[in-house]
Amino acid sequence: MGRTVATIVYAVGILGLFILDRDRKSRTCSIALWVPILWVGIASSRMVSQWLQPGSLNGTPDVYLDGSPLDRLILSVLMALGFVVLVVRGRQVLSLLRANRAILVFFLYCAVSSLWSDYPEVAFKRWIKASGDLVMVLIILTESDRLTALKRSLARLSFVLVPVSVLFIKYYPELGRAYGRWEGVQYFIGVAADKNMLGKICLIFGLASAWRFLNEIMAEKETRKTGPLIAHGTTAFTALWLTWEAHSLTSLSCLLLAVGLMTALKLPIVARKPALIHLLVAFMLAASSCVLFSDAGSGLVQTLGRDPTLTGRTEVWNRVLGMSPNGLLGTGFESFWLGQRLQQLWSIFWWHPNEAHNGYIEIFLNLGWVGIALLTLMLVTGYRNAVKAFQQNENAGNLLLAYFVTVVAYSLTEAGFRMMNPVWITCLLSITAIPEARVVENRLTLEADEVHHIAVLEPHASQFVTTRAGRANESF
Repeated sequence: MGRTVATIVYAVGILGLFILDRDRKSRTCSIALWVPILWVGIASSRMVSQWLQPGSLNGTPDVYLDGSPLDRLILSVLMALGFVVLVVRGRQVLSLLRANRAILVFFLYCAVSSLWSDYPEVAFKRWIKASGDLVMVLIILTESDRLTALKRSLARLSFVLVPVSVLFIKYYPELGRAYGRWEGVQYFIGVAADKNMLGKICLIFGLASAWRFLNEIMAEKETRKTGPLIAHGTTAFTALWLTWEAHSLTSLSCLLLAVGLMTALKLPIVARKPALIHLLVAFMLAASSCVLFSDAGSGLVQTLGRDPTLTGRTEVWNRVLGMSPNGLLGTGFESFWLGQRLQQLWSIFWWHPNEAHNGYIEIFLNLGWVGIALLTLMLVTGYRNAVKAFQQNENAGNLLLAYFVTVVAYSLTEAGFRMMNPVWITCLLSITAIPEARVVENRLTLEADEVHHIAVLEPHASQFVTTRAGRANESF
């Protein structure tokens, strides 16, 4: 099959996925939802400059200082549109921010840390771009129907990024494949900039489709929808295959871990007992850590095809931890991998790393122990928020808890807390507290007054009040 025919077939297939997933009964989301979709789409694939000029970031360390004017323009426009949306929804946004002080404090410290960076202007520009991640999350969470907005955002990205990656790998190898600079080994990248980023795409959006697939397959036969079952089942299994072909062991193991957690949370014996949820999450995270870092797990790591140094990661960790000039405050936001330090590390490691391949070490290098403490606070309160969301709505909370565990485990061997990273964006999404069921807040106020008068006239109306309010409070 030639390129042109393949492109047409894949385009029709993608259109078919959208048609199968269409739900006429769900609420219509605002056009503003396209702003975070475009933002996350860029963050999950490649910058526009990289599409126009492949390999534009494979040059000297100075490229990381200068950046791309075109990318700045496009991201600035998206951020400006996002701020306009948040201003219009000001009351709802303020309510969300007040309920998530830990996230705010972390972002404010990141901004302040740019003051002691070797490159304060670069650090502050990066912080502005990083704040765009939070803006996009707030847009999704202030939609009139959050759950529908979450489903549609993830579905639109899943149905495009995953199939197009397969198309590029099979029929556009100049776009979908890459070769190691020194060893010359071919690897798959799809729509991403490298194989690890392709793994992130499959992890985040494959997990979203697996969530929808599990919801449908475990639903009652009368309510099961065949269209979404087929669409998301196809996407989830395609993402799993891509992760395997990309040899992204971290993403593959995290994907399987998260799917296992979501499946377990579907069991009534687990879902109804918070203690079992905490125990299950703790066990999964402890097992992940033991496999990676204990002597007992080194054999399993080798069995899975990775050397005991985790493909050179432990060597990088040992080297960079000794290069931090300030253990308390760090080098400043996103500032460690710049200038002379980057040049020195590139002269040592032939594969030219630009991250520590460990989210916690990355935070320590840039923000010091203060940053680690604030990150811990944010994750602890975020886990509590995710569990609360699960207790209020098992459907949405299932995904949020799975994303939380995925981020924590993924960051053990990858930099999962970096700006414009789909893993970091989903982390923010999973830990953000929702103050109240705002979706039906106004309607409930009116109904409460109405039902009060009915109850006075008709005592049997109390059952109606409980049922109506209970259904309304199930909104994510």
